[in-house]
Amino acid sequence: MEKTVVKIENLVKRYKELIALDHFNLDIKEGEIFGLLGPNGSGKTTAINCILSLLTFDKGSIEIFGKKMTPTSYDIKREIGIIMQNVAVFDELTVYENIDYFCGLYIKDKATRKQYVQEAIEFVELEHFVRFYPKKLSGGLLRRLNIACGISHKPKLIILDEPTVAVDPQSRNKILEGIQELNKNGATVIYTSHYMEEVEQICTRIAIIDKGKNIAIGTKDELKKMIRNTETITIEIRDIKDSVVNEMIPLPHVYESTYADGILTIKCNGGKHNLIRVLAVLEKNNVSFGRVYSKQPTLNDVFLEITGKALRDEEV
Repeated sequence: MEKTVVKIENLVKRYKELIALDHFNLDIKEGEIFGLLGPNGSGKTTAINCILSLLTFDKGSIEIFGKKMTPTSYDIKREIGIIMQNVAVFDELTVYENIDYFCGLYIKDKATRKQYVQEAIEFVELEHFVRFYPKKLSGGLLRRLNIACGISHKPKLIILDEPTVAVDPQSRNKILEGIQELNKNGATVIYTSHYMEEVEQICTRIAIIDKGKNIAIGTKDELKKMIRNTETITIEIRDIKDSVVNEMIPLPHVYESTYADGILTIKCNGGKHNLIRVLAVLEKNNVSFGRVYSKQPTLNDVFLEITGKALRDEEV
């Protein structure tokens, strides 16, 4: 039987007139990489801060490892690693000294701490930068240092809040690979982001959050089955009659056919061989066409249909 690592029931958090979390529920099992997906201002970070007892809340309950979480639950907090969106390291300490300091908050035995610090350095591949001060590191290396500080004590639960903001693609891939490796080594991971592709790449289950509510939850495949669109076909066509565009609608599983700016777009809700049937209509009507694409729905399509808006990067 799977153990529940984090259990949140009916969590409500208000900031005066603003309801940041509105009867929010969550159940995270041991061994998951659980994604919290939502735009800035959706309630992701507020939920994380409540889980960590950094914020008080108005209603609801939070249990971690089967125990009630409170501000003084130090036995629970020792088993948690936190990597927040804003890098939190000491500028006056070197890379090694930073990791050693944060590890020392949890690990008192000097020999064990030394081993853990070295393993954390190797894990994020900062061996050549141990004597550098944070100001001398690039944005990507600084993020890796931040992760090393958060995971050096080998926590059972690791929370990463937007860890790849403003890093280069190479560092981003390194961070994502590292998260998956931590998970393989036994850690349960909570990963918040507003980058769809990252969540889709690494998360075993995903919750879509908007306006403080958990509006959909499941694996990426389960989420994609919640929406009408299962396939979008786009075809480059220089000119096509409206009658031919409309002829697509009666085809099995086609629910929308539009033509604009030289692109015929067909949306389908299930079925196989949709593309073959569409191309057969074009051939029958002697319509010449260019490039053809068939695209399965993404998490962005899911978010758009469920919330009525695209996942946005701007602050709200």
